[in-house]
Amino acid sequence: MFKDLFNIHMSQGTIKNVLSRGANALTDFTEHLKTNLLQSPVNYFDETGLRVEAKLNWLHVASNEQLTYYFIHGKRGKEAMDEMGILPNYQGYAVHDHWMSYYRYNCLHVLCNAHHLRELTFVEEQYQQPWATKMKECLLGIKAGVEEAISLGVCALTQAQIIGFEHYYDGIVVEAKQQVPIIKAPKLKKRGRVKKHKSHNLLNRLIEHKSEVLAFMYNFSLPFDNNLAERDIRMTKLKQKISGCFRSAEGG
Repeated sequence: MFKDLFNIHMSQGTIKNVLSRGANALTDFTEHLKTNLLQSPVNYFDETGLRVEAKLNWLHVASNEQLTYYFIHGKRGKEAMDEMGILPNYQGYAVHDHWMSYYRYNCLHVLCNAHHLRELTFVEEQYQQPWATKMKECLLGIKAGVEEAISLGVCALTQAQIIGFEHYYDGIVVEAKQQVPIIKAPKLKKRGRVKKHKSHNLLNRLIEHKSEVLAFMYNFSLPFDNNLAERDIRMTKLKQKISGCFRSAEGG
């Protein structure tokens, strides 16, 4: 703008100083933002790799429909989440993608079904296991049922609908147990866990965390997926794609 309107060239150092002053002026706003997120009944959480000073760092995000908080840290797990300062004191619903570090906090958990649909598609295409196709249809069917109820102004599914969907879900799980291969342990004992088939972990998650998978069915204020958080980090990934990385931690 300065170049076009006034024929004045601004150096990168000047732009850097302007950005630094702007960032410093937002310190109070940042704390206000964190306070409001802590009071929000539903928040979305995600993390993604981000290169800073040519090293792999992690961009963490906590957001809702109105607010988004970003935090860059060298670690992906609990250490970074503790320093971010939201999850340790959060008591509402945390929507996430089942990264196990989130389960180290005593908030209420909601799992992202967009991730489940992608994983089920992989199992369906790579291993030709029919249960994955049926589970996709089940989740999308429940989603359609919830959306129809909301469009009719209904605040919850009937008990009969909920029981019917749960039976549908449970029946597919029973079928899946017959289709997921069991990988036999090697004769020679080795350290570590026994190797399992790739679809085994997905099935276990759908069984052990059924209430978090179907949270959107029980409570219409909860989402089907974690797409809001994924959209919030999309532009930083675009920035990295164009620029390669952030040149400094302060710049990040």
